[in-house]
Amino acid sequence: MMKSFKRLLNADEGTILTEALIVVPFVTIFAVGILEFGNVFWQRHLLEVGVRDAARYWSRCKPSFNPCSVTIARNFAFFGNPDGTGPLRVPNWYGDVALTITPLEPPVEPDETDLVVVTGETIYAASPLVSMLRIGDVAISYSHQQRYIGW
Repeated sequence: MMKSFKRLLNADEGTILTEALIVVPFVTIFAVGILEFGNVFWQRHLLEVGVRDAARYWSRCKPSFNPCSVTIARNFAFFGNPDGTGPLRVPNWYGDVALTITPLEPPVEPDETDLVVVTGETIYAASPLVSMLRIGDVAISYSHQQRYIGW
């Protein structure tokens, strides 16, 4: 009995398998976490770009020169073009609540104190793997203000 116990303690045939069984789950969770964290930052970046595009359009809109449309500003934010065609920039980011533009009507004669403020909000669209963890909703928001200059 003692002889077989000593042989078991000195055996090294299964060490690689044992180490792999211990390490692989942690490395996998760590890698998925890094990828998911990067995806959160990517969706926030796309939200920032959309909000800035809408603010840029609205701050250069001059009603006496060209009719301005809140719909076009929203299309710039959500789709990246004035027509509102193509895929959404950020998954699940669409609707009246998701983007607020202040003021809703551009001033006829702007002065140096007129500001355009655009705010975008969405809930992060997580991957199915992270959704199984039931972490909860991660809200992403961004606000941008720009001086109104008209065309």
